[in-house]
Amino acid sequence: MPVRRRGISRPVLVWSIACAALSSCSKLEDPSLQPAYDAALARDPESREAVASNPDRNVFFGDLHIHTSLSTDAYVFGVRSLPEDVYTFARGGTIEHGAGYPIRISRPLDFAAATDHAEYMGQARLAGLDLPTTRRTLRDILLNGNALSITLAWLKSTLYFRENGFGYGVDERDREVNRDAWQMTIDAAQKHNQPGEFTAFIAYEWSAFAGSDSAHIHRNVIYRGDRVSELPFSYLDSQRPEDLWRFLQRENGAGRAALAIPHNANLSDGYMYRDTDSDGNPLSAEYADLRSRYEPVSEILQIKGSSETHPLLSNLDEFADFELASLIPTEGGDSLDSIKGSYARDALRLGLELSHSEGFNPYKFGVIGASDSHNASSPVEENNYHGKLPMMDGSAGLRTDEATLLPAGLTPVTRWGSGGLAGVWAKKNTRASLFDALTRKETFATSGPRIRVRFFGGWKFDDTILSASDTVKRAYAGGVPMGGQLAPAPEGASPRFIVIAMRDPDGANLDRVQIIKAWADKRGASHEKVFDVAVSDGRVVDTATGGLPAVGSSVDIDAASYTNTIGDASLSTVWIDPEFDAGQEAFYYARVIEIPTPRWSTYDAKTLGIEPMAPAVIQERAITSAIWYSPY
Repeated sequence: MPVRRRGISRPVLVWSIACAALSSCSKLEDPSLQPAYDAALARDPESREAVASNPDRNVFFGDLHIHTSLSTDAYVFGVRSLPEDVYTFARGGTIEHGAGYPIRISRPLDFAAATDHAEYMGQARLAGLDLPTTRRTLRDILLNGNALSITLAWLKSTLYFRENGFGYGVDERDREVNRDAWQMTIDAAQKHNQPGEFTAFIAYEWSAFAGSDSAHIHRNVIYRGDRVSELPFSYLDSQRPEDLWRFLQRENGAGRAALAIPHNANLSDGYMYRDTDSDGNPLSAEYADLRSRYEPVSEILQIKGSSETHPLLSNLDEFADFELASLIPTEGGDSLDSIKGSYARDALRLGLELSHSEGFNPYKFGVIGASDSHNASSPVEENNYHGKLPMMDGSAGLRTDEATLLPAGLTPVTRWGSGGLAGVWAKKNTRASLFDALTRKETFATSGPRIRVRFFGGWKFDDTILSASDTVKRAYAGGVPMGGQLAPAPEGASPRFIVIAMRDPDGANLDRVQIIKAWADKRGASHEKVFDVAVSDGRVVDTATGGLPAVGSSVDIDAASYTNTIGDASLSTVWIDPEFDAGQEAFYYARVIEIPTPRWSTYDAKTLGIEPMAPAVIQERAITSAIWYSPY
């Protein structure tokens, strides 16, 4: 597969940053910065009553991808927080941002994981690396300094990172630092794990690359309980995903149950979901079994963009162009060669094709969202966004074109989204119950709002089930939930799908519910189609064209506000596939779209008194794991 490389040479990087520094000497006094953090005023994590176990399953929201100063890339860009801060923030407590101001989520999460990079974990912080990125110096620069000061600090940190990598080496001294950092991670999760109230997973990130130094094939490793490895498995052990899966196979065999969650496939240059293995050989049944067993879900919505699909892959999907991002934009935009193998829907379609041609499917995975914050937080709220890396985007001025310090293309922060959350349907809020839900793929991704969506498939559902007092119980009894596999079709039957979607109680109304279908034809080629199955405000789908009038917009861009005067608070339906062919393999998943609301950049623009960057509005969403059908 031809691959587009995105690397930047060191001389070009140095020259570009120097030019930016010399031409950006204006004051950076940033009115968006809050008062300095004061520990005496910080709020403690909230105490909550345990949620009772529910045989029909409760929904829980969380973030399984958060970094701290134990990750070198976080430390060199100003982060000084620790794993304990991750759980303090997720539970509703106040922590200190890397730029020295207090941050707090508006509503506690139900679960979280500190996922620091396994590679050189803790070395930059615990070895005392001297960099000009302490909280106070960064805050002083933002309040009183100039663009030259912060650019020079950015330059020093970046050049260290590029020349020295994540850490110093792998001798015994370094391993001791890694052990100390890993124990700190374990201890923080153990301290904050409160079964029934809040779940703190023990976890880390395996941060390998493929093909080039910018092709991400990163995974987060999540443990089911408190039995974990002595040290994390890092890319220093192997850059091959197959070796990570074999490590997880050994861990599970030793009673240390764990799984891996791929993320940022959109930044993988096509390497995340390939039709060959790491050595370029055709995929095998063993590869498919290992990948399916140890990577049951993929992260598809996060700060560094959406990995659901792309307009070049889904040109008939009007909502495919959502929070797209790449590390370094290229002239003319993305190419098909660079995105094929980088998006989840396309991977699920490849799985159908491989099932047809080879008899196995390595890409039968569910989906979640996460943040990938490197500041011990989950900054997923558009009106409460505080960035990913303090030195790059720790204030409204740094996040916008108004005070961008580097030439376009060298910093991606203006294109980053606010991140996402994982929605999990589980009986109770415990490590084991949530982990088991991830394994069976009863999960969905959101772009931040806590939209609730249930998705079931079966053969005998009818419209009356939605008005029953025990709808969910009947749905489980008569079908399968998201992540499930439909049984072969009864004679003459078409599958029926239940979708029940409810807006975030503190968020925006819903525009529509869609079902995305993909199938493999008799030749084994895959196809896809998007159906609008439930729509708000009494709109009607044009039966001839399949088109649906836009919901409109209530957004006041200047005020960075909206009203719920359009859309519906909930949408539900029983949908029958009108084009079903019982002889074709297929999958279906639901996507819930909100009405337009202001993007984080529009809230920042209001704070700074400037024009917002495009796009000024966003249609947040929830995306479920698929339900598969096979005639065999």
